[in-house]
This record gives sequence, structure tokens and C-alpha cells, in this order.
Amino acid sequence: MSEPSANPSNNQGKGFFNPLRIVRAARYTARGFRQALVHDTSFRQEFVATLILAPIGVWLGDNGIERALLIFPLLLVLFVELLNGAVETVVDRIGTEHNELSGRAKDLASAAVFVALLSVLVVWGLVLLG
Repeated sequence: MSEPSANPSNNQGKGFFNPLRIVRAARYTARGFRQALVHDTSFRQEFVATLILAPIGVWLGDNGIERALLIFPLLLVLFVELLNGAVETVVDRIGTEHNELSGRAKDLASAAVFVALLSVLVVWGLVLLG
């Protein structure tokens, strides 16, 4: 294995704090959000629901902990939906013909979204009614 080059131009993206790497990562993140918003109807719906429910959660929460508890599951749904979209995209790239393992992967990812959505109902119910 060779040693890293002392020439900084050969070490782009390496190191603990590299502003260029952070800028590139931010671009990839923005592109991922854009792709999700353009190509994933479920993500769009959940994103709009989060935009509506997050301010309501801030208003309904009595303190910082309650507000965080009301907002976190909304973000969790978006997170899991992004992963679900990634799984579906990779499976579809491999092939669109029926395959038991591909179907299982998609079903598991969909079930994960359901559990995240269920967490919204449970947490909001417990915080607001409890």
C-alpha cells in the first residue's frame, strides 16, 4: 500500500476537515433530496405532511422535550422513506422482472416506512393525550 501523497491536490476529499469535501457532500445531499421530490410521490406527500405537522408540533409541545418528541418521528419517516426509495431504485436497476429476493427487499423497506409512520401516531398520541 502506498503512502498518501504530500501534494494536496492528490488528497482531495481526504482529511478530517476538508471544506471541498463538505461542499461536494452538500451537493450530493441536495441532489438526493431533489431526486426524491421529483421521482417519489410518497416522499413528496410525507415531506408536505412534515412541513405542515412540524410547526403544529412546535406549537402543541409544552416544552423542548415534547417539541422534539413530536418532530423527531416526522423526520424519521422522511429518513426511512429516503432509504426505501434507495432500495427500490437499486432493485429496479438490477431488473424489473419478478424476483423473490427483490420483492422481499422492497416489501421489507415498505414495512420499515410503515413502522416509521406508526411511530408518528404513537408518539403524537402519547405526548398529546398522555
